[in-house]
Amino acid sequence: MKKILLFVALLTVGTMSAQKINWMTLNEALAAQKEQPKKIFMDVYTTWCGPCKLLDRNTFGDKNVINFINENYYAVKFNAEGTEEITYQDFTYTNPNYQEGRKGRNATHFFADALKLRGYPSLVFFKENGDLIQAVPGYKTPQQLEIYLKMIANDDYAKLTTVEAWKEYQENFKGTF
Repeated sequence: MKKILLFVALLTVGTMSAQKINWMTLNEALAAQKEQPKKIFMDVYTTWCGPCKLLDRNTFGDKNVINFINENYYAVKFNAEGTEEITYQDFTYTNPNYQEGRKGRNATHFFADALKLRGYPSLVFFKENGDLIQAVPGYKTPQQLEIYLKMIANDDYAKLTTVEAWKEYQENFKGTF
């Protein structure tokens, strides 16, 4: 009996540590929104980006981040230099200048250009209807990302219309990650 309990405990711990964010494409997330409205959290990365890899390993591997994103968002992974075809607000975005087999940087996807991203990684939030809320550039630790995840999930961002309001929100925010 003790061996069975130990096996079940080890299996549970192994399953919990293997938990991951439920990534999908933007097209899949937009389709899912039509069935069950939910905000979209998008990780925009490139294959050559060191901070993007750190974000994957350190931040997106954190159990608090995983649980919060999976519960509150459709999570999208988007390669800003990839070939994915995206249909967003009745327009199809592609990357016609992509060069197969090229090492390092490649052509920027037209959807990344449309989002006016300034660097990678960038974390982009969309409303339940697919409209853009905001892009947040740069690497974030779980604790740095938490304020954005919760502020947007709770619709607090809509009330923050001044720099002063944002500063006050940051000062009063109590993180739990």
